[in-house]
Amino acid sequence: MAILSIQSAVAYGHVGNSAAVFPLQRLGFEVWPVDTVQFSNHTGYGAWRGRAWDAATLGAVIAGIGERGQFARCAAVLSGYLGEVALGETVLGAVAAVRAANPATLYCCDPVIGDDHTGSFVRPGIAEFFRDRALPDADIITPNRFELALLAGQSVADASDALAAAASLRARGPRLVLATSLPAGAGEIAMLALSDAGAFRVATPLLPFVANGAGDLAAALFLGYFLRSHDAAAALGAMASAVYAVIEATARTGAAELAIVAAQDALASPPRRFAPQQIA
Repeated sequence: MAILSIQSAVAYGHVGNSAAVFPLQRLGFEVWPVDTVQFSNHTGYGAWRGRAWDAATLGAVIAGIGERGQFARCAAVLSGYLGEVALGETVLGAVAAVRAANPATLYCCDPVIGDDHTGSFVRPGIAEFFRDRALPDADIITPNRFELALLAGQSVADASDALAAAASLRARGPRLVLATSLPAGAGEIAMLALSDAGAFRVATPLLPFVANGAGDLAAALFLGYFLRSHDAAAALGAMASAVYAVIEATARTGAAELAIVAAQDALASPPRRFAPQQIA
């Protein structure tokens, strides 16, 4: 199976496609990366070099893949950080083109808007694009707590709030909502998956490490595991276990960036398993 991944990319570190492509390949998927930006490093460092690509260039790259007659093999489109609204329209155009060749193609939208540490960090109009344009087209959406609250237009302070907000998003189109970075018990962090099969929650220990790209890694792994199992609960447990293993390895080594390559075996077979619990 192939996955078209349209996200940012950095040369140093692991965010966007630099956090998604190798893990998906490690799970056995062929990945077609289309980079929305090519930066030297994550912008959180305060200084970086590189450039963003314009919508026309990205559209041409995606069209070229289609001209090779490959869209029929595409199982999913994954999108992440968008530098401008025009890029979002390019993503939706790509989803439509791939679905024309393969109606079973899933669209997994990671609505990168911001987080609890920094607030919103995207340009004006991006949040509204995700809310009004991407949500209705998406099969899977993967917001963190900050993005979940923003897109749903309601507070997310506990598990009940998260479930209500996820249901609100699901009512607008996506059949599966994965919510990450949710409040949990002392020393824990939780994730929630909501689909026709019900609501499932998993909690892992909260490690003393804020990892750039952890959300990008989670979205990619969840999509990969779901494509393999078609089981939201199983995908949630496998993803949470793998992400925890990568963050644990990163914290242990003291690295500034996710230790995805060093912990690659944990992507396919996490050493510690976290079992989701059905909550609704």
